[in-house]
Amino acid sequence: MNLKSKVRRISVSLPPELLHDFDELTKSLGYERSRAVQIAMRDFIASHYWARNEKNVVGALLVMYNHEVKGMVDRIIDVQHKYSNLITSSMHIHLDEKRCLEIIIVNGVTSSVKELLRGITNTDGIINITINIVVT
Repeated sequence: MNLKSKVRRISVSLPPELLHDFDELTKSLGYERSRAVQIAMRDFIASHYWARNEKNVVGALLVMYNHEVKGMVDRIIDVQHKYSNLITSSMHIHLDEKRCLEIIIVNGVTSSVKELLRGITNTDGIINITINIVVT
């Protein structure tokens, strides 16, 4: 059995602009789309592996969002207030006319960090979230 027969084909729905940006970057790096998706999936797994077990963790969430989305700022603030026992600090940065970056420092147990992430990621207007968490 060769390696190609072990490959699974999948279908993914993406916003056109995201796919365009991904394809441009993939091409500029000399990757085929499938290879770039594999790399992205491995990076996703590696950066979220901490969430598999209940442990004490510390880290930072970088949340880029479009503040022009109706109610976005209030939702981000509400989520942070809900998890104030987990959040040790936060910083708000204006990137341009539409985008803001919220840097949220967390210190607590895995389950609480995952709940906070769900609260943020399920919010319309989120552009990108980068997570850097370490087990303490």
